[in-house]
Amino acid sequence: MSDRTDDTPRSATPPFDADDVHRLRIAIGRISRRMGMFASEEGLTRSQSALLTTVARHETIGVRELAEIEGLNPTMCSRMVSKLEEDGLLTRSPHVDDKRVVRVHITPAGAALSAELRARRTALFARHLTDLSEQHLDILHAALPALEALSERVADSGPTPSEEAHP
Repeated sequence: MSDRTDDTPRSATPPFDADDVHRLRIAIGRISRRMGMFASEEGLTRSQSALLTTVARHETIGVRELAEIEGLNPTMCSRMVSKLEEDGLLTRSPHVDDKRVVRVHITPAGAALSAELRARRTALFARHLTDLSEQHLDILHAALPALEALSERVADSGPTPSEEAHP
């Protein structure tokens, strides 16, 4: 019996070879791009859509925290918030206790658009899930915790030196 928990890496040896990693990355990327098409249909970039979704989930959030969650520098995040504010999807206000801190709030229009995009993405997934075999559905269901852990690790990791050199 192993002392390993589900969050503990198995070993230093990658469990997938380079081809498997490539296949996984391509599959996730294709799904992500397809989900991003809904945002572009609404005049948003994928980054703006992700930012809107994050603000909708929190309802109110600081610009710095939002930038950290989305992996953006604060200046770029502020520009994106400005664009979404111009579109009536977000508003900004100073923090009640610290006027240097800017809070971002979802508007009713922003919440409605975020909910619509979520519903459309969910419907697309649901439609395609019904086309899969029971075996594939069972495998995907069992893989959810691993995919969630992978997404958190990737999202929380900083760029590697080679990623910084080649944006």
